[in-house]
Amino acid sequence: MSNTLTPNHNGAPDKAGQALPDKAGLGLRITEIFYSLQGEARTVGLPTVFVRLTGCPLRCVYCDTEYAFSGGDLFSIEQIAAQVAGYSPRYVTVTGGEPLAQKSCLPLLATLCDAGYEVSLETGGAMSLAGVDRRVVTVLDLKTPASGEVERNDYGNISLLRSGDQVKFVICDRQDYEWARFKLDEYQLADKVADVLFSPGFGQVEGRELAEWILADNLQVRLQLQLHKLLWHDEPGH
Repeated sequence: MSNTLTPNHNGAPDKAGQALPDKAGLGLRITEIFYSLQGEARTVGLPTVFVRLTGCPLRCVYCDTEYAFSGGDLFSIEQIAAQVAGYSPRYVTVTGGEPLAQKSCLPLLATLCDAGYEVSLETGGAMSLAGVDRRVVTVLDLKTPASGEVERNDYGNISLLRSGDQVKFVICDRQDYEWARFKLDEYQLADKVADVLFSPGFGQVEGRELAEWILADNLQVRLQLQLHKLLWHDEPGH
């Protein structure tokens, strides 16, 4: 990997060279590209390349990637694709920040799908899913009241979800749980998507406590613990 361009979490490219804008104007600002184990969602535990785009319109109180709010470096889609290919992955996740805040995210997703990867998109739910390549698995994070950004949810996105997609709720307290349970029923999410994910807010709700709530109500959801935090805490690049 010594010949690849890798922006670090401070936004500085490595000594291999400088990132250059795409001549077609399809550059994206990238915080980091790294290879790790998927920490959540349906492919948890599987080796995955993560492409973390810079910038986010939301400010969730529990955000663990504030370093991706600004900075980063501009890379062309071709440069990103070359970096990803260097890892020879099966799975690629495009994340942020909020990846859909950059308009060139859509052609990036299509390019990665064209390359034969199983591509997932992690999005916060405030940006429209219109135009996302149909081959992409969307992981839609609906913001709960304790996130501080519940008013930013674009519920029109639910009608754009496909059967292979996933919906995630980060549960920070009992109120969040009851709210998520209501949304689960209101939109019949368990019948609409492949998985509904309930994740305990790190340091706010114990996984065992959330598990007991789910079992008591016999909810058809998947409890997920953030594997990457258990292994590496909040260390960037993992």
